Amino acid sequence: MSEHIIKRHNKTLLLYHLVFPLKYGKSVITKDIGECLKQICLEISERYEIHFLEIGYESNQVHFLIQSVPSSSVSKMISMLKSITAKQLFQRFPEIKAKLWGGKFWTSGFYANTVGQYSNEEVIRAYVKNQGMEKEYKKVHSDQLTLF
Repeated sequence: MSEHIIKRHNKTLLLYHLVFPLKYGKSVITKDIGECLKQICLEISERYEIHFLEIGYESNQVHFLIQSVPSSSVSKMISMLKSITAKQLFQRFPEIKAKLWGGKFWTSGFYANTVGQYSNEEVIRAYVKNQGMEKEYKKVHSDQLTLF
């Protein structure tokens, strides 16, 4: 189980599931490349406030379970991870550049999802509903989860 990160003025437990597909859906990740990717991520973890709880891969995409801090926005974290890992992998495995014409390792897209250790959407809705001093909950907004 992941632990909370305690800073001077906050206590957080921010977990993210990220999926990065390879450019053109190419299948270039081998066991050696997967091991190297793990090492690169552990080096990133030492320099940035990102903890890799799990790293997994298929030949054409990589899955991460990451814990981070609020000062690291998801988009900045993704941009940094893609940039550093691509650069390092191209340096260590120059042959993969030939398979990925155009010099890009990752697609511009990604999948990101927050992971809740203690709850889900319904638990949080119930928690919010039961907060406050008033006896009667007044809902001011309710919307269905949508994907953009």
